[in-house]
Amino acid sequence: MLGGGIGWQEITIVLVIVLLLFGAKKIPEVMHSFGKGIKEFKKGMKSIQNELEKEDEPEKEKDKTT
Repeated sequence: MLGGGIGWQEITIVLVIVLLLFGAKKIPEVMHSFGKGIKEFKKGMKSIQNELEKEDEPEKEKDKTT
C-alpha cells in the first residue's frame, strides 16, 4: 500500500461503509440524484461556455475588419 494507489481492499471497505450508512434500498436513489446533479452541472457549464463564445464573436469580427 506504500505505492499510493487505492487497492481492492480499500474499495471494498468504502463500499461496505456506504452500504451500512445508506442501506441497500437507498443507494440507487442516491446514485440517481448524483447523476442528475452531474447532468445539470454539465448543462450549466455548457450554457456559460456558449455565453462566453457569443461575447467573443463581436471582438473576433472587429479584429478581422481592422
